[in-house]
Amino acid sequence: MITYDVNTETSEGKKRLRQVAKTCVDYGQRVQNSVFECEVDAAMLLIVKDLLLKLIDPQKDSLRFYMLGRDRSKVEHYGCKPSINVNDPLVL
Repeated sequence: MITYDVNTETSEGKKRLRQVAKTCVDYGQRVQNSVFECEVDAAMLLIVKDLLLKLIDPQKDSLRFYMLGRDRSKVEHYGCKPSINVNDPLVL
């Protein structure tokens, strides 16, 4: 699964958003505005990831890859808006 949040305050941001969405459409099915389900092998994942990372502005945009499966569940985040590790202990 690929999700993204592209800053569209500028015309460059709007262009990045269109490019990211178009690239994701080539590799998966849109299930929400910025969420795509993709069924790719490891080699194709590297290609898609490389293409998308070249499109985003890591200072303004956020890109996440969710690898889901019986044997593994993993999240890779790139760009702004760092995420918390939900597997870490929660201290209140």
